[in-house]
Amino acid sequence: MEVFEQVYQGCSVPPDLVYAVERDVWARFEEDGTVTLGMTDIAQTRTGKLVSILFKAPGKVLRAGQSAATIESAKWVGPFPTPLTGEIVANNQDGFERDILVANRDPYGMGWLVRLKPSALEQERGELVPGRQAFAAIRERIDRDQIRCFRCAD
Repeated sequence: MEVFEQVYQGCSVPPDLVYAVERDVWARFEEDGTVTLGMTDIAQTRTGKLVSILFKAPGKVLRAGQSAATIESAKWVGPFPTPLTGEIVANNQDGFERDILVANRDPYGMGWLVRLKPSALEQERGELVPGRQAFAAIRERIDRDQIRCFRCAD
């Protein structure tokens, strides 16, 4: 099955992911039962070039809505909220140490932030919107907030 990229005003919304639209978080369900989370293209654009990220350590258990990392850019400092309850099993600290702009350059790939082992997935999965459906809601947010996405070059 071919996956077509969804792009609006420069903002990419991969249809094979699921989204916590209002939190600007994407999620990918992995074969081992974990869930990889990252910031959307909108989030990396609004945040701007990242300066640092302070990750919560693997083993930390979080409830949905709690911060899995604190993100700092030149114009913003704030939490990266997890849309699911679970235990952090990995973070991308090494990737960000090698290239702090990895999420600005590749938010849906190498710029992932944390991987969770979800513990309330059946109850919380309904909060995540499949990519094709999320695209309509994200387009509305882009128009409402007049967002034009861009990726950092360096």
